[in-house]
Amino acid sequence: MPDRTDETDAERRRRRARFLRDLAEARELRDRVQPRRVKTARLRHAMRMRTFRW
Repeated sequence: MPDRTDETDAERRRRRARFLRDLAEARELRDRVQPRRVKTARLRHAMRMRTFRW
């Protein structure tokens, strides 16, 4: 099995891409279902980014 690493690497990338797509889709669905919670989370994230020192 000399070409096993390439195959597993490609498979791993494919699985990761699918996982990230599913994650984004789930986040989008949650945002649609719970807009108020999303707004507070966005504000909290903005505050966290503002207080973070570079």
